[in-house]
Amino acid sequence: MKSQLNITLEDEQNLTAIVGLGSNLDSVYGNSREVLLLAIRALSKISLKPLVRSRFYESDPVDCPAGSPRFINAVAAVFLPIDFDAERFLSQLQKIESNLGRRRAGLVNGPRIIDLDLLCFGHKKISKSLLEIPHPLAKERRFVLLPLADVAPEMVLPGQDLSVTELLNRLPQTPMVREIQD
Repeated sequence: MKSQLNITLEDEQNLTAIVGLGSNLDSVYGNSREVLLLAIRALSKISLKPLVRSRFYESDPVDCPAGSPRFINAVAAVFLPIDFDAERFLSQLQKIESNLGRRRAGLVNGPRIIDLDLLCFGHKKISKSLLEIPHPLAKERRFVLLPLADVAPEMVLPGQDLSVTELLNRLPQTPMVREIQD
C-alpha cells in the first residue's frame, strides 16, 4: 500500500481520479484479492505518476441480492492529464473490467468479478445518464470511505463540506468493513 495524505484533486497539469474497486467472485484470474491486484496494475499503466492505493478491506454486501458473498474493496488515486475526458476514463475502466472477466448480467448489485467505480474526477461535477460524478453514494458507504481515508483522509469530495474522515466518523459501524491482508 502506498499512502499519501496530501492528494490534490487538480492542479495546473494533473487531475486525480479516485476509483473504488470491489470484487466478490473468483475468476480464471484468481480470487478477489488477485483480481483487485490485476485491476490496480492496469490502472497504474494509465496513471501519469505512481498511483496511490488503500489497503484491502472485506465488507458485507450492501443493497445486494440475498446470499451475496462478502466483497473485497480498495480505493486507488489515478493521476491523469488536466484535460483528460471523464467519459474516456470511464470507458477505460469498463475495458479493464471486461478484460478481467466482468459480464454485465443485468442483475442490479449482483455478485461480480470486478467493479470499478469512478468516485471522483478532479473537482468536476458531471450528471449524465451513464456517469454521475462525484459518485452519489460514496459519502454514505463505509466500504468506500474507509479505504479512501487510507489514501486521502483530509480530502473534501466535490459537493461536500466535510473531509473523508469527518464523513466516515458520522457513519454507523455497520455494515461490517474490516481491514484484511493484501
